[in-house]
Amino acid sequence: MKYFGGCDVGSTYTKAVILDENGKIVADTTIRSKINSGESAQAAMEDVISKVSGLNGIEDLAYLIGTGYGRNKVPQAQENISEISCHAMGVHVTNPNVKAIIDIGGQDVKGISVDSDGTVKTFAMNDKCAAGTGRFFEAMARAFEMSIDEFSNLSLSAKNVIPITAQCTVFAESEVITLVGEGKPRDEIAAGIQQAVAKRCFVMAKKAGAKDSITLTGGCAKNAGLKKAIEHVLRIKVIELSTDPQLMGALGAAEYARQKGME
Repeated sequence: MKYFGGCDVGSTYTKAVILDENGKIVADTTIRSKINSGESAQAAMEDVISKVSGLNGIEDLAYLIGTGYGRNKVPQAQENISEISCHAMGVHVTNPNVKAIIDIGGQDVKGISVDSDGTVKTFAMNDKCAAGTGRFFEAMARAFEMSIDEFSNLSLSAKNVIPITAQCTVFAESEVITLVGEGKPRDEIAAGIQQAVAKRCFVMAKKAGAKDSITLTGGCAKNAGLKKAIEHVLRIKVIELSTDPQLMGALGAAEYARQKGME
């Protein structure tokens, strides 16, 4: 049996996936990224390989592709492919019916339109500001003195929405701290945060060609409050993926590796 690897070195988390010849995921891992991208990739690959009996090192993989922010730093990778292409392919092999993606990474937001073969038709990216990204949500959770998971669910109980007017992560965090200090309902403040991010996703969704439905990838796809806000603001159904949405980049890279390694 041959095995194929994909390693997605992101700014916040590094993910790795190993597929067998049939395209089945046999192992995966997600670790917090280190300052050094090469060290992140090495650590992720060592961890994921340790989960597969018969694999002793990266050199035992038939083909390995790197993607993400640090895609050039994946050790012994035969090549690297952009995370936009890899997210499209990862979603395609998970659910070929999905044609539009919003990928919310640690430092950027992307809208991706997927063609029938899993390749990218069009895409748009906002990487000029951290507002609405994973780093933004980390700052908001910090302002509430909560974990990301706790914050993600906080807005679900809100009866009303307190709008967040600041467009910058730093100013938004300051605004939230002020509102919390004034004793405003925390769930309604959280709902305002989720709504603000959902509005930022609106343009990306349109550029991705979203009509009736869309899916979310990246760590923020696990944010239940954001999913609800996007469905409300965009008036569109958010399709949940059967595979961890944070793994889509690494999965797509591994699938590209499988296709190339089986030629």
